[in-house]
Amino acid sequence: MSLLLTFYGDDFTGSTDALEVLASAGVPTILFLTIPTDAQLRAAAGARAIGIAGISRSQDPAWMDANLPAAFARMKALEAPVFHYKVCSTFDSAPSVGNIGRAAEIGRAMFGARPVPVVVGAPALGRYVMFANLFATAAGVTYRIDRHPVMSRHPSTPMDEADLRLHLARQTRLGSALVDHIALNTLPPEELRRRVLDADAGLVVIDTVDAATQTVVGRMLWPGEDGRPMFVIGSSGVEFSLADRWRELGLVPASVETRRPEPVDRIAVLSGSCSPITELQIRRALESGFTGLPLDPQALIASTAAMDDAAQRAVDVLAEGGSPLLYTALGPAAGAAAGAAAGAAAGAAAPVGEDAIAFNTRLGERLGIMFRDILRRSGVRRAVVAGGDTSGHVTSQLGLYALSYRAALVRGCPLCLTHSERPEFDDRELALKGGQMGGETFFSHVRAGTA
Repeated sequence: MSLLLTFYGDDFTGSTDALEVLASAGVPTILFLTIPTDAQLRAAAGARAIGIAGISRSQDPAWMDANLPAAFARMKALEAPVFHYKVCSTFDSAPSVGNIGRAAEIGRAMFGARPVPVVVGAPALGRYVMFANLFATAAGVTYRIDRHPVMSRHPSTPMDEADLRLHLARQTRLGSALVDHIALNTLPPEELRRRVLDADAGLVVIDTVDAATQTVVGRMLWPGEDGRPMFVIGSSGVEFSLADRWRELGLVPASVETRRPEPVDRIAVLSGSCSPITELQIRRALESGFTGLPLDPQALIASTAAMDDAAQRAVDVLAEGGSPLLYTALGPAAGAAAGAAAGAAAGAAAPVGEDAIAFNTRLGERLGIMFRDILRRSGVRRAVVAGGDTSGHVTSQLGLYALSYRAALVRGCPLCLTHSERPEFDDRELALKGGQMGGETFFSHVRAGTA
């Protein structure tokens, strides 16, 4: 079977979001956690979509320059019709951290210097783009992204500009054009595609406001007669749009039965998220019988003993049939306090710039080593990691080379099956939850298989 799509996710939770959309559309998909070897690609010969989960969302442009070209080249060599640089649907990024504009420059150098479609709206996730302005839904209320109660105050990449063209202008010298929803509703897909490819700009933001415009976007993105691969930047709205087009063309099944997970008696949860949504989820889980194990980020970085102690407590809880929930923060205030403590230890107000990236990377590595020890010693079959950046750093320490789709939990956060050459980490169930994903009883539902 020929490949339909390749993609690179700028964080692990976003990568599993794309994995879910593809698998739910009946597209066999494998998500590699590093650049795949020839042998691993041969083993994935039945896949029709292949992705690489990355961590560029939490890195600076120098890291992107050093790491993205090799990953992009590996995916380009597979000759799929579309290559997708997958970003979060809230588009949070900054010139120094997770620079989407720099990723666009690298992609254009690799795939050809023609305009790059930017598709961020994903109506199924409560994300909408209208006249290039991004809107996101939280707790049933839709906000312009610069008024969003969470993303406008993100600790490292606050979204203080809703117009994606202006937001990108801070990150790249590439100009941005727009194909708005009026054009989507009035012009044929061939003309819309020409508007993108003939645009006098390096980037073309495309509105997506509802299911109808999503379907038109899919017709635009799917390659025309020129046969050249399309390099696209965007959220899982890209996969939603393409899936609509593939169904129209009979390339995927018209419908796919949703798979749900079986209940389990215990799970292990690790959270590095500072999101107020995750804070609420943690509090509800503690009320529902989870055993809370708060973690001190400074102590974890400074002392192996602190890591060992936390791991032992979690293993003890699991041995008694309980579900440990280890967390580094309860909401934004706790996250800010931890950052201030880290800054004080370094003789500064708080980690910023390269110092913040280094601190978060080091913390993520330590959390990953600790969680690896918990999974190995306990044998627990289902686990959750919360936090986009945390998921990338932690999962990288687990000895996995790939993930595939196991079952549906909540939109944007599937239950995945692990693939590892180490038997103790192979064939386990893992959910990677972004800070904004899931309802308040998320962790209990993951355990019960009812989320």
